[in-house]
Amino acid sequence: MSTQSDPHLAMVKPVTPRTPEGCEECLRLGSPWVHLRLCLTCGHVGCCDSSPLKHASQHANDDGHPIVQSLEPGEDWRWCYIDEAIV
Repeated sequence: MSTQSDPHLAMVKPVTPRTPEGCEECLRLGSPWVHLRLCLTCGHVGCCDSSPLKHASQHANDDGHPIVQSLEPGEDWRWCYIDEAIV
């Protein structure tokens, strides 16, 4: 799917990371994470699917916010969980 045709991009808003220091749930639970993802609908910071608890994809599924951006230094890609594609 091309970037221009992903209908979920309409859900992208200007956001500020709610917990820029780490995964919101992992910080609360004291759990480790591997990489961080920023929800581009609400600013939730969650851990990636390589992390033990996969909070970013859980947030996307539970809250219906499908587009995330990497919060890793030097990365600027975006992912749509619904379409399983870079957008």
